[in-house]
Amino acid sequence: MPYYDYRCHECNKPARLFFSFAEYDTADPACPHCNSDSLQRRIRRIAIAKSEDSRMDSLMDESALAAMESDDPKELGRMMRKMGSEMGEDLGDEFGEVVDRLEKGQSPDEIEKALPDLDMGDDMGGGMGGFDDF
Repeated sequence: MPYYDYRCHECNKPARLFFSFAEYDTADPACPHCNSDSLQRRIRRIAIAKSEDSRMDSLMDESALAAMESDDPKELGRMMRKMGSEMGEDLGDEFGEVVDRLEKGQSPDEIEKALPDLDMGDDMGGGMGGFDDF
């Protein structure tokens, strides 16, 4: 849809205006709140679709491999957060809590002791996998 976002310099309110693609070049936008023509165009975030292969490639760069070998829980937490966002899926509250604790510097052993009900994997291969997997 050809909606365009602006912010008014006079009243400081946001405005979303509609112009067809043909009208955009000649449009003279005005603030719908105060009628000022002192508007600044705002560019919204965009999403870029990635293939599964490209998401996995971005996860396996040298910094990710270094994080897995590091003894620094904060570095491991950053890598896991990146992994979670690249997966494009909700990995659950348990995953989020583990990552939050790692980023605060808590060791994997401390997290396992503090969260005894955390499913760290079982004999059938379920769960999140143990910290030794990273």
